[in-house]
Amino acid sequence: MIGRKAMGEEHRMNWDRIEGNWKQLKGKVKEQWGKLTDDDIDMIAGKRDQLAGKLQESYGITKDEAERQIDSFGTRYGDDDIGIRH
Repeated sequence: MIGRKAMGEEHRMNWDRIEGNWKQLKGKVKEQWGKLTDDDIDMIAGKRDQLAGKLQESYGITKDEAERQIDSFGTRYGDDDIGIRH
């Protein structure tokens, strides 16, 4: 079983990859959260806390729910093979 600290570091590392590839992932973000505008997505610029705030505002969800959705997105697209061809 992974400890809390290691698990948190793993999420951070995954999100670092997403943030670094934000421009390439904008289409996936738009697919996942269609209420976000292109301007929203550009303003978020891969910042996890900005995304959480926009999700709460746009979808009327709690912070915990926004974080859950972001974690799910991070699991899908934050791994080494995030479907981006360099």
